[in-house]
Amino acid sequence: MLNVPEQFVATNKENLDTFLTFTGIAAAGAEKLIDLQLKTAKAAFAEGARNVQALAAARDIQQFTEIQSAIAQPAAEKASAYARSVYAVFAETQAELTRFFEARVGEVNKNMTSALDNAVKSAPAGSDVAVAAFKSALAAANQAYDAFSKATKQVTEATEATMTATTGTPGKKKAA
Repeated sequence: MLNVPEQFVATNKENLDTFLTFTGIAAAGAEKLIDLQLKTAKAAFAEGARNVQALAAARDIQQFTEIQSAIAQPAAEKASAYARSVYAVFAETQAELTRFFEARVGEVNKNMTSALDNAVKSAPAGSDVAVAAFKSALAAANQAYDAFSKATKQVTEATEATMTATTGTPGKKKAA
């Protein structure tokens, strides 16, 4: 016999743990992004102040132009490095969330199959159609999740290829 209140409490606890883990991963990613932005803003402010001082100290238009040219190249490189850093934070967070959800979906499928098998044992005669329909729905949900997961991986790979092409840096090596 199934003890519904205990199962309900266990399911709610499991859902709460899942939510807390998810929000922990998302918060850690946000924290990394905020840290990156604060460091970048601080460095940009300091460099901007140095650049303004250098430009103000220029003695003629030629020196002013040379200083401007010297400032432009590192700025473009720093912007590209910043874009790579932001992408790295997003990619890392997305990879952690993907691993988390893949593990969670596998666990849910296992639990659902186990619960279904237990329910079948105590189900009244003639409930085969309902059990088959539920198994079919579970299989369809798994196929939908697999399709979504594959699409997400393709988008991630395309984004990584774009970042590699745009910034001129090699992407992560894929495991065979």
